[in-house]
Formats: sequence, structure tokens, C-alpha cells
Amino acid sequence: MTIHSTATGLAALIALVASGAASAQDLAALETAAKAEGMLTTIALPHDWCGYGAVIEGFKKKYPEIKVNELNPDAGSADELEAIRANKDNKGPQAPDVIDVGLSFGPQAKAEGLIQPYKVATWDTIPDDAKDADGYWYGDYYGVMAFGVNTDLVDAAPKSWKDLSKPEYANAFALAGDPRASAQAIISVMAAGIANGGEPGEASGQKGMELLAEVNKAGNFVPVIGKSATIAQGATPIVTAWDYNLLSWRDGLKGNPPVEVIIPEDGVVAGVYVQAISAYAPHPNAAKLWMEYLYSDEGQLGWLKGYCHPIRFNDLVKAGKVPQELLDALPEASAYEKAIFPTLEQQEANKKVVTGGWDSVVGAAVKE
Repeated sequence: MTIHSTATGLAALIALVASGAASAQDLAALETAAKAEGMLTTIALPHDWCGYGAVIEGFKKKYPEIKVNELNPDAGSADELEAIRANKDNKGPQAPDVIDVGLSFGPQAKAEGLIQPYKVATWDTIPDDAKDADGYWYGDYYGVMAFGVNTDLVDAAPKSWKDLSKPEYANAFALAGDPRASAQAIISVMAAGIANGGEPGEASGQKGMELLAEVNKAGNFVPVIGKSATIAQGATPIVTAWDYNLLSWRDGLKGNPPVEVIIPEDGVVAGVYVQAISAYAPHPNAAKLWMEYLYSDEGQLGWLKGYCHPIRFNDLVKAGKVPQELLDALPEASAYEKAIFPTLEQQEANKKVVTGGWDSVVGAAVKE
């Protein structure tokens, strides 16, 4: 594609790329169009989640002409979809261009017409069962649900979900999100439910809420969103979250206090998150360029540095592109042997039960 220097030519180029007529491989044209837009608006990307701080800096360093406007880093997946809905007619800085949501939210966003299709240059290396065939959403990374424990305050860390009801964990346990909106929290409930005898799906949602209702009745559940700061301050000495978040928080605290990350003996649930571009993105070309960066070798290794298994992990290992020190930094593979990867249908069934029943079954409104 020839890049015209005139304003008319540039406008035509932007329109062409925005229409999807430009191939994913035509990165030069995409870069030109994205730089002309000059901004990318993200949402729900905490810098200590999956190494996103360094990933965002890597993108900014590579494309200094594009300002990255970061909205609400602590938003949940449901909040991200609501941000698109609320800003359909808004081309200002409050309208997200891209989202990173739990797997079950991808098909929901597609069904509602909230996202648009785009296939990155490395599309074929993304496993088929981790992407929408039409390119509306695509897996980005995965991890397993684990416990992060402040060992200054907790003498004997819990080894299983059922341990959380024990009296020694009074006012200690928290989820890392609101289970009515956060994919991370919803999958935590699923993991608890599987440990409590429920099959993945509706049963895990119900059984998980019943177990956490017991934890709440015992006085052990703290109804605030658990994060690194609440672990360190002692407000929530035990938090369940994705292993990569907990490992990152542990490193960030640098032993003050010491944090132990435990893969539970029961209910080891793995979860995939997905990327998508808003159907109403004010900066559609910057959004596509962001996706190209995330799914490049550089972007994928950026997530791995943040303890996330990138979706192209197997492809990168096979090609010898993963430095040994990154592999060595991951927890022992044996800890993941019991991991269950719920299907999309199972996750959606679990989500429906949890989001609809949390208030009546558990009765604890989780807040910041």
C-alpha cells in the first residue's frame, strides 16, 4: 500500500484501515493510521496485573506518537462492557478502545454488538479453542486461582478452600473483586464450588456460594476487594486471586510483609482472559496496533515476565523464543497438574448463577 503525503491521501488511508480492508500484515499502513489518531484508551489494566505496567511502557516506547489514556485500572469485566455501552456516542477520553475481560464476557460482548472483529498477524498461533473464529475476541493469557497469604499475620496458611472456614482465619479472607461483576472473583467462586463437590457450571456456582456463605457465617469473610495493599496492611491477610497477580504482589512487597503464594490442593481452576476492540472505538487503528503489539513475541513475553502464561506460550517455547530465566521464575509445573480449564459454556453457566445469586446466598456486598 502506498502512503500518500497529502491530507486527502492520509484520510483515505485511515478510512481504509479502519474499514478492515487493510491486512493485519500491513503494519506500516496501520502504524501510520494509528499515529494519526494519536491516542489509545485502555481500561482495567492495573500495572501489577500480568506485567501490564511494563507492557504499556513497551508500547509507548515503540510508538511515542500515541498517547495511552488509562481508565479505571480496578474495573471488573462487567464494568468494561458497561463503559462501552455508556460511551457509544462519545468519542472523548472516557470511551475505551480496547478491553481485556474474562473468557465468558467475550461472547456476551459479541452478542450485544459491543466489539468488532480483527485478526492479528500471529492469529494462526493462537489455539482455536481460545479465540472466536470470526476474530471478535481472542485469548491473551491464563493462570490458576491461588491464595496469597501474609505470613506475618497467618501462622499456618490454608491449603484448601474448605480450610477457609476454620476459626484461625477470622476476619482474614477476601476475594480480589466483586463476584457480581469481576471475572477473577467469579472464577474464585467456581474454584470453591469445585472443591465443595460441584461440577463446573451451575453446580460449581451454587456450591461455591454455599461454601463462601459458610466462610462468611464463620466471621472469616472480609467484604472488601483484596489487593496487594490490603494484604500488606493486614485488612485482608488472605486473598484469592490469579497466581500471576499474587506472585507480582509478592515481588512488589519485597518481603515487607512476606507473602506466600499457595496453589490449593482442591479446586485448582485455570482461567483465560480475552482481548477485544470496542465496536465504538474512537481510535480503531491504535486499537488494532495495540493488539498487534500484544500478540507479537515482545508483547507475549511481556506478559510472561508478569507471571502470566501468554496464549502463544507453546508456540514460543517450541520456537525457542522463551528465555530460560523466565521459565525458571514460574512456579513448579507439578502445582498445575490438577488444573481444570472450564469450557466457555461451563464458565457462562457458573457466572449466571453467581452474579444472580450472590446477594441472596452469601449476602456480603463486596466493595473497595
